[in-house]
Amino acid sequence: MAGRNYHEEETMKQLEGKRALITGGGTGIGAAIARRFVSEGAKVCIAGRRRQVLENLAASLPAGTVTIAAGDVAKEDDVERMVRATLEFAGGLDVLVNNAGTNAIMPVTEMGLEVWQRVLAVNLTGPFMLMKAAIPHMIKNGSGSIINVASLGGIRCLPGMPAYTASKAGLIRLTQQVALDYGPKGIRCNVVCPGAVRTDFNEGDLEAAGKKIGKSVDEVFVAWAADVPLRRVADPSELAGICSFLASDDASFITGSAMVADGGSYVVDVSGVTLGKLFG
Repeated sequence: MAGRNYHEEETMKQLEGKRALITGGGTGIGAAIARRFVSEGAKVCIAGRRRQVLENLAASLPAGTVTIAAGDVAKEDDVERMVRATLEFAGGLDVLVNNAGTNAIMPVTEMGLEVWQRVLAVNLTGPFMLMKAAIPHMIKNGSGSIINVASLGGIRCLPGMPAYTASKAGLIRLTQQVALDYGPKGIRCNVVCPGAVRTDFNEGDLEAAGKKIGKSVDEVFVAWAADVPLRRVADPSELAGICSFLASDDASFITGSAMVADGGSYVVDVSGVTLGKLFG
């Protein structure tokens, strides 16, 4: 598929006519992606486990642009229902955003098997099932864009987060495998790897942690970003912009890419930073 013709009217929206399914779509990064996609002309199905949260977001968007599908991406029946809801609402499926995710902070020796399996079920098996269900419909269309949301934690390790980092690393490789296998069918598959993002979920976790050390949530976010080259965490809307680009025809020759969006964290040598603080 060719990229956008820049002789067209400048008012053309980036995702005009696209039909998208976004998981984890009720809050945080997923909600920001949904808002951005709708603003760019897409029809969107937002999926997540909490129906009321989905309904609240849908009510805030223009009528006729959004439908919802409540369910758990780790359950095959729910996955099939999410895809079916998108097809019934929008008449097809051009874009899949696998954004739903979960985490557990505990080292290997303290992690129960059920916890390990749940994290992998949501973060890795869920995207696998959704891609399996969505790709045949994209092949019928002759094209499609899949955007998986992994993490910088899929490239770098994080203390006490073995299930999370393993699942996100697996998602990066799964993305690239799908890009290889289905590129000949016109399907693009890319993965976004965010660093620190200021979401309601992170705010809740860090506010509770901050109280234990006598710091406000704002102070914790400042400390979190202290060694990030841009010296801040991301806003969810910044990730939404990247996803909108990858979903669009402007990204028509991009597939198999792991797009790191971390304010520069990836380039930092932690031991070098320590020396810089000592002698800088």
